[in-house]
Amino acid sequence: MPETLEISVRELKTWLEEETSSILEPIRIEGANLLSDTRNRLEELRGSSEKLLENSEKEMLKSSPKTYRRARTAYKFARDIIDTIDEQDIPNSYTYETLQTLRGDLEKSFETIGRERAKRFRLISPYFIFDRRRFDMALKKALDSLKKLRDYSLHGYAEAKAVEDSIVMVDKLLRSLNGLDEIKQRKGQIDSKREIVEKRIGEIEGRIASIGSAEEVSELAQVNTEINKLDETVKLHIRHLQKPFLKFQKLVQGPGSRLPLEETRKLNHYVRNPFEALATEEEGYPQLRRILQGMNDAVAKGKLKLKRSRLRRAQEQINEILNKDALTSLHKSCSQALSRKQQLLATKTVAATKRRQTELEENLNKLKKQRQLADSRMAASERRHKAELESIEQKKRELENALSEITDESIRVML
Repeated sequence: MPETLEISVRELKTWLEEETSSILEPIRIEGANLLSDTRNRLEELRGSSEKLLENSEKEMLKSSPKTYRRARTAYKFARDIIDTIDEQDIPNSYTYETLQTLRGDLEKSFETIGRERAKRFRLISPYFIFDRRRFDMALKKALDSLKKLRDYSLHGYAEAKAVEDSIVMVDKLLRSLNGLDEIKQRKGQIDSKREIVEKRIGEIEGRIASIGSAEEVSELAQVNTEINKLDETVKLHIRHLQKPFLKFQKLVQGPGSRLPLEETRKLNHYVRNPFEALATEEEGYPQLRRILQGMNDAVAKGKLKLKRSRLRRAQEQINEILNKDALTSLHKSCSQALSRKQQLLATKTVAATKRRQTELEENLNKLKKQRQLADSRMAASERRHKAELESIEQKKRELENALSEITDESIRVML
């Protein structure tokens, strides 16, 4: 098994040029000679055209009716050919791409010259016979030179093209590696910023935790927990009244039933926030009693319609509240909890602490959004990094195969 030759991608172009110089030098010399020959043949063709231009101009100056028109045609033909030739620029150095472009341009120019010759020479015959022969000889030599250049560009330059393609592949691989370095640098910047944000988040969370440890604030947290439980309990005790409350709420808003404004507001309160509505009632919850009595009257008059099962459960709960004081203990607990919360919120310590806590929580939310954005950018960079790595590996394999074909050696490109 042949030994694999390992070459750094940074040194690859120099190595490739040295390795293929013995092959490429004769090819390039041949190409340079063909270009020089083509350039010379074009100059000869241009010289024959200038001679025709000069002779036709002299003939035109004679103003002979017999030859003037033919001389003018010859003059225009020669001038057009010179202009066509002057548009061509034969370079001294070239690549496969520039050689193909040159060949295409020359072929188009000679097609134009051929059409003009076929069209104009029959109009100037039999005059300017020596000029026409001189032009045809120069044209044939130029076409022969073009044929050689065409064969060279399509076949003779194949090995050189393979080397040029490999050099292009090396350049693309180097650009990809530079792009990968930029992605790594960007990832490092994002990671550094995220670490700073993460550190600040930890600091603010610590401050919020220390604020919550103050005695009054801690008690407020306990009261809020108690209120949450009481809220669930109130909802449970009046769960069969929720649907009737909603229907009664719509009913009292219309002209068919009346409820005092104060009770109407309280009814809306019970629909919106049962705990707070009960907690703000006076002892014996008189407003709730009047609301329930109004609901009973509306049911009796047929204005408040409910399904039989729902009506039965609602009436049982109304009876428990009106006649058995079912909410007395719960009302007392709710009132006390709400009162204690209001007292705690009114203290300067809690008020200042709540303001500070709110500020810290706002800052914390902003930092969390920054962290989320950093995470999103990092994920995008990771995807780009992975895609670039895959692209680099693909380019590396293609380059190794191309180099192995050129040199007949097993090549491994080291990144």
